[in-house]
This record gives sequence, structure tokens and C-alpha cells, in this order.
Amino acid sequence: MEKFTIALIDDHKIVREGLKQLIEKLGNYTITHEFDNGQSFLDSLPFNKQKPDLFILDYSMPLMNGIEVLQQLELQQEEYKILLLTQHLEEDIIDKAYQYGARGFLHKNCSATELKFCIDNILSIGYSNITEILKRIKNYKNKEDHHRNIKLSDREQHFLTLVCDEKEFTYEQIADEMSVSVKSVDVYRNALFERFQIKSKVGLVLFSFHNKLTAPFC
Repeated sequence: MEKFTIALIDDHKIVREGLKQLIEKLGNYTITHEFDNGQSFLDSLPFNKQKPDLFILDYSMPLMNGIEVLQQLELQQEEYKILLLTQHLEEDIIDKAYQYGARGFLHKNCSATELKFCIDNILSIGYSNITEILKRIKNYKNKEDHHRNIKLSDREQHFLTLVCDEKEFTYEQIADEMSVSVKSVDVYRNALFERFQIKSKVGLVLFSFHNKLTAPFC
């Protein structure tokens, strides 16, 4: 059976130790990396060896909070599946977590069953609760009107199709698939970000799903 690897990013060692013991009892998971703040995690990128399948990120940390870490990750060429774990339930934090690319959000008072459910969903389908994420993304109001007016160039459509592919290509791999430079891919991405007020790669996927621009809708 495949062993899934997980990294923990939390400034409290006792929390990391507790999470490690719990998670490794919940399923076929192993904790391979631990970081005591967001900056040390970002400084470790990119991973020279195998990248963990999932990153569990605390919101409240010194130097950088979880949202700031998510914002910095969007500048990376690699894709990182992030589960944000926090004791805060402010709507603004939850909204920003999803807008900046988190794959899931859990309160620290969650049960072991809820944690396992969330981890399994992110590892299997990419998101912990796609319905919740769709509700939280504020950029996609009046999606029917957006759908009628959206016009993409052939290159933008190809780029968006690859972003939404179930293989979860990195931006570098997308460049290879499109036979263009990574800088060209950055141009397509930034153009869509600016035109449709999108903030993350997850946002691009949700934008596509909302407006039925890629498979399985076309």
C-alpha cells in the first residue's frame, strides 16, 4: 500500500509531536518534515528530495502567518497541497485561506475523524470540501454573467485546460506541455489573474469550474 508523506508547519513543538503521533495512527501516513515557522519552510524550497504529498500549516506563527505563507507559495513553480489548521474562525481568515490556494481548512478543535476525512480528500481528489471552497471564493459572484462574457485566446484556453488537468501539472510542466518558456506561462497566468481578479492556482481551477471552461464541462 502506498505511503503518503506529510509535512508539519507549526511553531509549537508539542503540537507537532501530538499531530505526528495522531496522524501516523490514522492511516498510511508518515511525517517526513517538520518546520517551526513559515519562513523556515519557505527557505527549504524547493525540496531536493521527494516533496511531501501534503503540508499541514498552522495559521498563527511568528515571522509569517499561514495566509502570508500561502501568498508566497503562489510565487513558486511547484504546487503544494496545503491544509490550514488554526484556532481562529474569523470569516476573513477562512475566505483568504481558500482565495490564496489552501486545499482545506480545519479548526484545531476538530476530531480525529474530521482530520482523517480532510487529509484523505485532499490526497485523493485535491480538496477537502469543494462545495465549501466554492461558497467561500468571493471573486465568483454572478458566475452566469461571467460565463457569457468570457473570451480566452487559444493559448489561454490551453493553459487553463492544463491547470485543471487531474495530473496537477506544475507551471514548469505546463510550459513543457505547451512548448513555451516558463516566462510565457507566467504571462498567461498573470493575465488571467488580473483580468478576472484571481489570486491563486486553486482560484484558476474554481474559475474554470464555475464557468464550465474545461473538462468535464467541455
